[in-house]
Amino acid sequence: MITNQEFNRRRHQLMSMMPNNSIAILSAAPEKSRNRDVLYPYRQDSDFFYLTGFLEPESVLVLISGREQQQFLMFCRDRNVERETWDGRRAGPEGARLKYGADDAFPIENIDEILPKLLEGRRKIYYTAGKDANFDSFLTKKVENNRGNAGSTGSSVELFINLEQPLHELRLLKSIEEQKIMEKAATISARAHCRAMRNCAPGVYEYQLQAEIEYEFAMAGANSPAYGTIVGGGVNGCILHYVENNSKLKDGDLVLIDAGCELHSYAADITRTFPVNGKYTDEQKVIYDIVLEAQMSAIAACSSNNFWNDSHKTTVSIITEGLRDIGILDGEINELIETKKYSDFYMHRAGHWLGMDVHDVGNYKINEEWRVLQPGMVATVEPGIYISPDNKDVDKRWRGIGIRIEDDILVTDNAPKVLSSDAPKTTFEIEALMASK
Repeated sequence: MITNQEFNRRRHQLMSMMPNNSIAILSAAPEKSRNRDVLYPYRQDSDFFYLTGFLEPESVLVLISGREQQQFLMFCRDRNVERETWDGRRAGPEGARLKYGADDAFPIENIDEILPKLLEGRRKIYYTAGKDANFDSFLTKKVENNRGNAGSTGSSVELFINLEQPLHELRLLKSIEEQKIMEKAATISARAHCRAMRNCAPGVYEYQLQAEIEYEFAMAGANSPAYGTIVGGGVNGCILHYVENNSKLKDGDLVLIDAGCELHSYAADITRTFPVNGKYTDEQKVIYDIVLEAQMSAIAACSSNNFWNDSHKTTVSIITEGLRDIGILDGEINELIETKKYSDFYMHRAGHWLGMDVHDVGNYKINEEWRVLQPGMVATVEPGIYISPDNKDVDKRWRGIGIRIEDDILVTDNAPKVLSSDAPKTTFEIEALMASK
């Protein structure tokens, strides 16, 4: 768990990036209706949680730079015995102060009166629009009212600054505490993939393997899946974001599982592709080994001071050469890469940032140049080859094979650390595990 000291450090880091007399405002994620009288399970906005650890809706965070006191203010729902009987406990303003370290906290109903006073005289407001249209409208009106009432005092707000710019730079570099949580999330997720391998057999349905995976998440205390679990058997593995998970697994096919848990608001993201019957065919193994070679080389490229794009370039080179060597592509390697002939079979990039969001925040380029990797960054490495069953330009024996291998990688001062290493990924390791059930 992230400590109050860590949340406090984050807030002070952010405020140190803001000029004096500026203010940062961030609202909690709104609740969303699923259908009549039923809400979707609530998940706090990642930026809001990153700065507060507060998990309740109808809350607003205010940070004021340059003050020695009263820097961290919160608005939240007041205690209410009747509503807490129906909907669960609330921290209330007192809990926001005592448990979450707010310098002061107020009932959310009082924001209309108090926030305009906090906005007075602020020349810069750090805020990210577009997350909650209702709060966008509310804040805009308060700012316009202050501007209209400023008269000749010069106290009108002159500039909005996107809060995401400084905040997401902080989120990109994971602290030791964050790294520990993410490694635990990856370990739980790796166990879930092993469970799926052990319970896989011809005739099992995709949703049954999904249930095995998510059971392992829950039993380990993970909040939920970090994203919709993908279980794609046979040709379904060629659909990158397959969601149905309702087909019966067939003897001789592969099954591609892309699944990771969310633990204490941090995501894991692992993909493994294995044979339904426990034994790869010759064709499946050939394609698999190309993807695995690409992935292993790309992981090695995730070293401090390398560029973000180095790992992707590595996968493109190895996959293109591998597809040419087995006759799926034809031509000179550099020309095949330059003309992107590989993209019919490898159409996505090699990975993405990972953190509180499965596709986490952070720029991949700085001033139009690929970013240099630094210790504390966490990313996925996930090359794949997907050969459409309808691709008549490819020999029939290859059609319908979809393979992706994905791991979670921590950039360190030394070699990259594979957080998800507990999930076997060589064909030998996978077949051995499936044979041991």
